[in-house]
Amino acid sequence: MSHAFPFVRRHIGPSSEEAEEMLKTVGCESIEDLIGKIVPPAIRKGEPLELPAALSEEHALRRMKSVMSKNSVLRSFIGLGYHDTFTPPVIQRNILENPGWYTAYTPYQAEISQGRLEALLNYQTMICDLTGLDVSNASLLDEGTAAAEACGMALGGFSGLAKAVFVDEQVFPQTIEVIRTRMEPLGIEVIVDQWQTYRLAPEAGIAAVVLQYPAANGVIHDYAEFVAQAHEQKALVIVCADLLSLTLLKPPGEFNADICVGNSQRFGVPFGFGGPHAAFMAVKDALKRRMPGRLIGVSKDAQGNHGYRLSLQTREQHIRREKATSNICTAQVLLAVMASMYAVWHGPEGLRAIAKRIHGATNQLAEQLKAAGLKLVSEDYFDTLTVTVDNADAVIQAALTAGINLRRVDDTHVGVALDERVTDEELQAVFSAFTHSKFNLQPSNSATSFHQKFGRLSEFLTHPVFHLYRTETEMMRYLRRLEHRDIALNRSMIPLGSCTMKLNAAAEMMPLSWPEVNAIHPFVPANQSEGYREMFAELEAWLAECTGFAAVSLQPNAGSQGEYAGLLAIRHYHAARGDSARDVCLIPVSAHGTNPASAVMAGFKVVAVACDDAGNIAMEDLQAKVSQHADKLAALMVTYPSTHGVFEEGIKDICALIHEHGGQVYMDGANMNAQVGLTSPGIIGADVCHLNLHKTFCIPHGGGGPGVGPIGVAKHLVPYLPGHAELPHHQGAVSAAPWGSASICTISWMYVAMMGGEGLKAATEIAILNANYIAKRLSSHFPVLYTGRNGFVAHECILDFRHFKTVTVEDVAKRLMDFGFHAPTMSWPVGGTLMIEPTESENKAELDRFIEAMIEIHGEIESVETGLTDAANNVLKHAPHTAEVLLADEWSRPYTRSEAAFPLPWVKADKYWPIVGRIDNVYGDRHLVCTCEPMESYAQ
Repeated sequence: MSHAFPFVRRHIGPSSEEAEEMLKTVGCESIEDLIGKIVPPAIRKGEPLELPAALSEEHALRRMKSVMSKNSVLRSFIGLGYHDTFTPPVIQRNILENPGWYTAYTPYQAEISQGRLEALLNYQTMICDLTGLDVSNASLLDEGTAAAEACGMALGGFSGLAKAVFVDEQVFPQTIEVIRTRMEPLGIEVIVDQWQTYRLAPEAGIAAVVLQYPAANGVIHDYAEFVAQAHEQKALVIVCADLLSLTLLKPPGEFNADICVGNSQRFGVPFGFGGPHAAFMAVKDALKRRMPGRLIGVSKDAQGNHGYRLSLQTREQHIRREKATSNICTAQVLLAVMASMYAVWHGPEGLRAIAKRIHGATNQLAEQLKAAGLKLVSEDYFDTLTVTVDNADAVIQAALTAGINLRRVDDTHVGVALDERVTDEELQAVFSAFTHSKFNLQPSNSATSFHQKFGRLSEFLTHPVFHLYRTETEMMRYLRRLEHRDIALNRSMIPLGSCTMKLNAAAEMMPLSWPEVNAIHPFVPANQSEGYREMFAELEAWLAECTGFAAVSLQPNAGSQGEYAGLLAIRHYHAARGDSARDVCLIPVSAHGTNPASAVMAGFKVVAVACDDAGNIAMEDLQAKVSQHADKLAALMVTYPSTHGVFEEGIKDICALIHEHGGQVYMDGANMNAQVGLTSPGIIGADVCHLNLHKTFCIPHGGGGPGVGPIGVAKHLVPYLPGHAELPHHQGAVSAAPWGSASICTISWMYVAMMGGEGLKAATEIAILNANYIAKRLSSHFPVLYTGRNGFVAHECILDFRHFKTVTVEDVAKRLMDFGFHAPTMSWPVGGTLMIEPTESENKAELDRFIEAMIEIHGEIESVETGLTDAANNVLKHAPHTAEVLLADEWSRPYTRSEAAFPLPWVKADKYWPIVGRIDNVYGDRHLVCTCEPMESYAQ
């Protein structure tokens, strides 16, 4: 049955009539004419994508439901860092399912990100309070990678020769595996042993010790003496902690841990078959400038009012590049916001009550099991029991029959990890699985089972924000207030070059709220996740078709992780062929900052390659570097289309040159939105490529995460894809869960299913048309820095502002806020420029509004440059303009209030009001405040 409006028409912004008008503007007769003038003929895809026919929204949802219904939604008491939780409906409806939250971008432009920044400051405060440490970042990807990042911190600051890290054997197995993966390329031994018996010796060169609290078997240990021993050896102590347990247990900071990492998933974020979830890292104050990830701080704006911002941004890999020790570009903002609001909603007394209820249920079960003659491994536990049994498989099977998953530890031990949703009936079923009998439910004899020395005495979550919102009315209004302080895609176009902020359709998002998608533990038996596995297989096959590769792995849970996994595949490929000496990675100077950071982390030495005046790789320099390092050449990392927004003509020759000298070609997939259906990494000659599903394939950015960064590889690299203990092949995991942020892969599945091959190609074509339309309309006002053959750009364009003497790109970025627009990518990859990527989802009217805003700003710039307007006191330098400033009794500026607030007539129809003026970044870094401190601390 045909549909009046297929999904492709809903996704692509311009109508066919609008596209024709735009083609005339750029000087082309048809879309085929335009693409023919831009994409080099040598790399054009000759045949259409072999993908299933496009489905309507209704039929795609029906098909997704059919596939995911093959999953078995049982209750999982497996634990290992993943616990079922109840997402408060006020949070589910107003954050998780709200495009005002999930379509926002990373808060680099602080003035239009104040809502998310406040929520993230709440998150940091929550983490600091619960862990007892001084500084927390605004989230990391998962617990395993957070622990590995912490080990990297320890290596970077170790005073001696770092040779190893020590990991207790009761650290979660997936965390141990990720640490092993990350340490191997660095030549660091991972010693896994029992902390109680292992002797820390100076000659071992141990830079870090990693402990689990409570341990994987549920036991609460007194680590204080071991921590002191580690510090004597100059090692950093990393504690992987259960966040909810810290409401009752002594926090790691109070037994002198240096770093605490973990997962905030059980704070209202569903299982999602492993993700996405927000990991955390908290550190002692002395380590804050070495901490990876993003840090939210408090500064002041131009009027002296407090405002939030990203602090210490020079720590990011975009600045440090090959000197970076971390390539964490993607946080998990949306999930961190949810977890922070779970704490705001419940407050300290609510969290403590939840923890006590879980612990009380664990006590009930423990006492009944002991009464039945079974042994526990410890009397000190929070929510997890490890029970000694005669036949573990029989217990597991009995629990399965009752609809419950338990953890098989070994032949004679079974683990039970309870959660906030546990019921009396489930406790009875678990007991019966162990004993084949029933017990009388009685309240536990003790408030806590663990020794009083483990108990928490310090207060937490004392800031008013964790005490104000107990009614849904107030919570709903608080979330709305924060949402409206930001600019997200539900308000206007976000034209960020290289970031691809396109439509995240509601139909794509809906399955996330289905239990068969979000209620599956990542370590359930394979037969309980058949729907997921079928969906993964289809999506992997579709992405392989789009990339021209043999296989795809969905495990990497960020683009940066995809880069790392792809480079590891290359490293392992060379090693398997006896070419371990190949350790040089060539990277153009225009590359994403994550590229050199990933290469260093994968054990490669970075050699920079110059670019020519047109922004292409300088072939002479490339040939010289290839010749110089021929025996050691491991890889070339290249972005295509180039970071400068053009299709390089010589890309196939570049790939051939690398292959001739024994290297592999890694293609950064950040710009795949200009390739799908027109060409592919496989056609170009690349060997491996990561994809940003949160860019090209429509997973929303979520304010700076979640993301998925799968890798596609050529046939010879398939054996070197990332593995996992839960998967048949086992190369080494790069993420804690087998399929990383599994649940949000449903979004990309829905997108491809509804677009089909023709729709995906059309999306690419219109993305290129929209970029060239903007470039053409603005080229007479701002020079377009780079163009390809025939004077066209790819899917993004770079406007040059460097010739202006008094006005900067920052002034333009802030002024765009007065028009209701998020700024394009600022001063990257070239300082003093703006990189614009409109995507295919914006229609001509929205493009025209942005163009009109830029032309109006050009007039304002000219007024300053020619001396008609004061160079320091003008509408650009004072942007953005808040309502507070514009409604003040006094107004002494040389432009009118109306010019400031309503620079074009259409702005009045839906005016966005920034809540703060321009933020003082330098002040914020010099006076670092990164938790919700009392107001008097700001005055200090």
